[in-house]
Amino acid sequence: MLRHSKAAHVAGLADRERPLTGRGERDAKRAGDEIRASGLDPDVVLCSPALRTRRTAELAFPESEISYERDIYEAYADELLELVRGSDPDASTVVLCGHNPGVHELALSLAGGDYGFRPGAFAVIEVDSAWADLGPGEGRLVTRWDPKED
Repeated sequence: MLRHSKAAHVAGLADRERPLTGRGERDAKRAGDEIRASGLDPDVVLCSPALRTRRTAELAFPESEISYERDIYEAYADELLELVRGSDPDASTVVLCGHNPGVHELALSLAGGDYGFRPGAFAVIEVDSAWADLGPGEGRLVTRWDPKED
């Protein structure tokens, strides 16, 4: 689970078109570096079509296949879980790049914990079940990262 990096608030600009700030661009690259350093290489990245999430995914995972899913924008945790359940059964690593509160709530639903999920943060959750069978409580939090705590 990856929350988009820090985005700018620009008067008159639609929420979906908010760009990343300079810090957001740096944090997105760092998140990708941290994920790869932990030995993970996404098979697919499920990403909201909002500009800030698209740019986060592009910077974090420049070599990965990115699938832009309109249903991620403004989705609740249960809706995000349905998207993940539809992942290719042969994919071993799936990244969901989206927005709060949905991304944070899904991470907590899958693996529990008591932590925040600021812009640019991610949680690596390991699961044993097939994507199609994934449900609440079936994951284990392997690691998490927050750019402000690094």
